[in-house]
Amino acid sequence: MARQLRLSLGREGPPSFDDFARGPSNAEALAAVEAWPAWRDGCLALVGPKGAGKSHLARAWATAAGALVLDPQAPDVVAAAGRPVLLEDADRGVSTEGLFHLINLAARPGGGLLLTARTLPATWPTALPDLRSRLNALPVAEIGVPDDEVLEGVLRRFFRDRNIRPPEEVYPYLLTRMNRSIPDAAEIVRRLDEAGDAGFRPVTRVLARQILDES
Repeated sequence: MARQLRLSLGREGPPSFDDFARGPSNAEALAAVEAWPAWRDGCLALVGPKGAGKSHLARAWATAAGALVLDPQAPDVVAAAGRPVLLEDADRGVSTEGLFHLINLAARPGGGLLLTARTLPATWPTALPDLRSRLNALPVAEIGVPDDEVLEGVLRRFFRDRNIRPPEEVYPYLLTRMNRSIPDAAEIVRRLDEAGDAGFRPVTRVLARQILDES
């Protein structure tokens, strides 16, 4: 039987709240981010493990808020004045003086600051006493390791982006065997797509088993 030709269309536009996969592991974090602009002192730290969806949620907020996305290695404090700002990986080598100024600017009219990190702000190293006190007081929203509901949502989105419609049995099969990571979900879908195209095969549980066995 001839295999139907697929087109990998890809997701159009920036991340949004509408295409963010929701579940128990991220419900509280999502509610906290969506509470903008009611954050205390205009700040929120979004904290969670690698692969939990922090960047997608943060970028969705940046799009909705019209936020400036800063380079964490060289944050432009001047450009951040009077507008909301996103700074990712805030616990991984960000300028302490720059971070101090950004937190102060966030409390001013028109300002705002969303930080993403893998660790809690209270644990971030700094030699500035004033920054230490501000980090200890930062509101925190924690996002957990993706649960099955979230992972199924992202799998469906990744398959849809590649114009693939696998049998429903593929989803529970993958969920019980894959790593709890959104990037891993994306990689599995990519490999299934490539293996299916290379062998002129549909994406089924048999192909999913082959891909996972090769991991």
